[in-house]
Amino acid sequence: MSESMSEYLSQDMQCEGLLECMHGLKELDKDVFLVLTDADEPLTVDDIAEAVDRERSTAYRSVQRLLQSGFIQKEQVNYEQGGYYHVYRPTDPDRIADDMQRLLNDWYAKMGQLITQFRDQYEERAVTEN
Repeated sequence: MSESMSEYLSQDMQCEGLLECMHGLKELDKDVFLVLTDADEPLTVDDIAEAVDRERSTAYRSVQRLLQSGFIQKEQVNYEQGGYYHVYRPTDPDRIADDMQRLLNDWYAKMGQLITQFRDQYEERAVTEN
């Protein structure tokens, strides 16, 4: 992290900032997510690539990052004559928000443990120095 926590917290954060800060997603990932949330129906990777004006492989990598983070879901569509293709749609916003809240709670608990370790370590040093 290039900025201190106090500097980061003093910034004017936008909702999309959560995608970056909590999941390490990139600008393209945000663009892909917005395309999917604005779409009336699930989209293929080709549809997504066209909408964000990127190569199919680049769009696919972004879709994979969004899948891994839980922001989107993949569905299989079967052809009548055999074969299939995949389409993608955003995950329910409540589920995404619940997952981010759990992640934040886990982070908060971990920071609490580190602060306690810090306090214990330096209290121990202060006692031995006196």
